[in-house]
Order: sequence, then structure tokens, then C-alpha cells
Amino acid sequence: MLTKIKIPLPDMLSAVLALDSSVLDIDQVENLIKFCPTKEEMQLLRFFLELMKVPRIEAKLRVFGFKITFASQAEDLKSCLNKINAATKEVKESAKLRQIMQTILTLGNALNQGTARGSAVGFKLDSLLKLSDTRARNNKMTLMHYLCKVDAHISLISIIPECTFVLESCWILLMTLFTWKLPKIELKTLAEEMQAADKGLKKVVQELVASENDGAISLGFRKVLKEFLDIAEAEVRLLASLHKESGGNADSLCQYFVTKILILFMKTFIKSREENEKQAEADKKKLEKDATKEVPLAKKDNE
Repeated sequence: MLTKIKIPLPDMLSAVLALDSSVLDIDQVENLIKFCPTKEEMQLLRFFLELMKVPRIEAKLRVFGFKITFASQAEDLKSCLNKINAATKEVKESAKLRQIMQTILTLGNALNQGTARGSAVGFKLDSLLKLSDTRARNNKMTLMHYLCKVDAHISLISIIPECTFVLESCWILLMTLFTWKLPKIELKTLAEEMQAADKGLKKVVQELVASENDGAISLGFRKVLKEFLDIAEAEVRLLASLHKESGGNADSLCQYFVTKILILFMKTFIKSREENEKQAEADKKKLEKDATKEVPLAKKDNE
């Protein structure tokens, strides 16, 4: 439209206001009518004009969004990192888990008594998964079932609650180490979230520096952003320390235990205990049923 009229915009508007037909002819006027903004378009333009009054408005909005979500995201990240560290400690320091291992070693030495393997001081961790394969002569009970029944120096029944917690800890670590998708804890994801937090902080610093030349319009913005930056930087330093610690703990656990084997053993241990309880209940009901059958027979003999 402007190329057809070929008149500078100020001169064109002056001709319209002066109704000067020597400057604009009918075709040019009708072209101007076609391109007049609607009411909705004028409102939209006013909105953009207001936004344009704020220097680097997009950058400021992105910083604002980062500030809004930072606290909750940092808390979630901290929670995940603390869970990994707590789970590692629980698995490595569980006294009752060690007691179970000692009982397994004792049982193994008893079974291998009189052989070269009858005085072992330890066993390979993958042997834990073979306990369910070793069966009694009646083929009904496995060594894992027997382990759950043993009550010598320790009560394995009292270990179950801690075993359950160890199992949950192992799940956390297993998903972390092998990056399965069941829980929301993966070292790779946590690393990406750490990078996102660090990148967000850099954007905050950049905008804080750039806004020094904005003048009065950004004074309040700079004050609030500076306060937020001080808090956020300290929080990110803490998260970076926790992230480094959790990575080291996860690696050390791989050397201390093969986590996948441990979790399979713990699940089998708990399952075997439950099967023992069901069998005991079935045996009890059978005895009660047999007892009720014997009573009528005794009466008949007396008659």
C-alpha cells in the first residue's frame, strides 16, 4: 500500500487531516481505508507498544519464570539427592542385613561340612540367588524357606521391617544406577536438572548486568532480582555438593554390593517368609480338620 502511494507517512496523514485531494486521489484513499486497523488490532498494537517500553522484555519474562519455579524445582532435586544418599547409607550400614548374610554363611558351612568348602569365611554375592534353587529331600522346602525359619542368635522375623526399608532403598539405587523409568530418580536426569539450574542462573546474571543501563524503569526489578540471585546461588552450590556426593555414593555402592543381586535376594527372602506363613496356616487348618474327624470316631468306639 505504501509503495503504491509513494508519499512519506507524515505527509500522507497531513493530507488526510487537511482533506487535500491534490496530494491523495480516490484510489489512494480507498487503499488507505482497506488497511485501516480494526478495534481489536489497535488494542493488540497498544499491548505491544506497552511491552516495548520495557527494555529486553522477553529476557525479563524468562528470568521471572525461572524465579517462580526455582524454589519448588530446587526442593524436588534436593529431595531426590537426599534419598539417594540416605539409601546408600542404609544399604551399606544395615546391621541386620549383615546378620542375614552371616546366617547364610553359617548355613552354607553346615551343608558343606566335611568338604573343602565347609569352612568358608565368605561367599560370592550371586550365591544369594541360588538359595531358592537348593531344595530339601521332600522337594517342598527351599534353603530360602529354611533361612526364613531359622531363629538362632537373631530373630529373622524382626529383620523384616528393616529388610523392607532396605528393599525400598535398593529400588531407589537400582533405578538410579541402571536408569530404569519406574521412579523419577535417575542420575542422568538429575545432572540435566543441575545444568538447567546453572544455565538459568547465568541468564539471571546476564539480565542483571544488562539492566544497569535501563534507568528508573528497572530499579525495582534489579533490587528484587539481586536478592533472588544471592539466595539462588547459595542453593545451587548446596545442590551441586549433594549431586557430587550422591554420584560418589552410587559408584561406591556398585563396588560394595551388586545392587541388582541384592534387591532380587531381598524380594525372594520376603516372598519366602510369606510362603512360610501361608504354609503354617494351612498346616494348622489341616490339624484342626483332622482333630474334628477323630472325635466322632472316638464316640463310636465307646458305644
